[in-house]
Amino acid sequence: MDFSLFIYGTVGRRKELEAGMAGRKPELYQRFLAELADYARFADERDYYAIGHPEHHLQLEGFEMANDPCLMAMWLGQHLKRMRVMTCGFVAATNNPIIVAEKIATLDNMLGGRFNVGLVRGYQARWLDNFKIKPEIEAVGPWNVDGPADVMNRELFTEFVEVIYKALYNDTFSYRGKYWNFPTPGFKNPHDHPVYHKYGQGVDAQMNFSEIGIAPKPLQKEIPLYGGFSSSLRTAKFWAKYKGKPIVLTDNLDFCKTLWGEWGEEARRHGHTFQPGEEACWGGIMICAPTDAQAWEWWEDMKWFWDQWSVPFGFGLPELLIGSPETLNKRLAEVNKAIPVKECYLLIPQGIHTPEQIKTSLDLFATKVMPNHR
Repeated sequence: MDFSLFIYGTVGRRKELEAGMAGRKPELYQRFLAELADYARFADERDYYAIGHPEHHLQLEGFEMANDPCLMAMWLGQHLKRMRVMTCGFVAATNNPIIVAEKIATLDNMLGGRFNVGLVRGYQARWLDNFKIKPEIEAVGPWNVDGPADVMNRELFTEFVEVIYKALYNDTFSYRGKYWNFPTPGFKNPHDHPVYHKYGQGVDAQMNFSEIGIAPKPLQKEIPLYGGFSSSLRTAKFWAKYKGKPIVLTDNLDFCKTLWGEWGEEARRHGHTFQPGEEACWGGIMICAPTDAQAWEWWEDMKWFWDQWSVPFGFGLPELLIGSPETLNKRLAEVNKAIPVKECYLLIPQGIHTPEQIKTSLDLFATKVMPNHR
């Protein structure tokens, strides 16, 4: 089992967040960047597999400030020698898919082929409504599930993934959909440019474009693809088409068994081969301390964070990997008996906890838990 970390991008401790407008305080953001760099180096030395982060904007309150996904990926990447970086993810409702494909390929080259990518639909309405690329698109969540806005967002997301996949793995391509059309139908360059048709592809000597392509090509033959924090069988089956792995943070192992099975059946239908454990990633919030009592004491500030930030979006508690190394070893053994897991994502209380707490937790887990589950 590989163990990866995931951060929200929180800039303050509880009291600093409670003081208000923490996201607008440069001194907190500078400390945040320095701490992230330190955690990246620390985890890299302890054989963690990857470190992941989301894309969210307009975060005045400072709870989740991993905003520009490319800048954050490169900030983390420059402090790593071995670990991979996982952006999870590029939000479909606010991004042009060709631009995203180009960014993914560029990041993969800049990170030396150590890039993983997640693609997501978008649930935070405040920033999505100000960044959206189609005026009719809305954020999705429990408030509009299966309604017209949810259906439209899902359709857009499907095209978003299809375009990105085509752009990454073909020299040139065309796409015709409900929301996206590439190249623009009938597009003709307004002036002759011999380089396009002499040394490129997809355009004739009269400057009519039939196809376009991105550059550079990804360094990896196949960039690992993830579906961010899925709790839906329908979403899991969608990702199986692309051999993308949903990240499932739940303590409901019966649901996981069903999801793993549905993903596998759908993946085989699309001609994919895979090993047990490659169907999805599993994980939860991780706090490892010398004793169970201390770990649960540390949990209090993270619980406050979760209640304040995540619950209003409709998120229930994920799996809580909280306790001593002995307790976490027992839980991971239980999970491995129930479902095969090759990659475990650990959501850590970065920002909320002090560097001493974070490093203690990461070190204990790396030295006393990870070796037992490899």
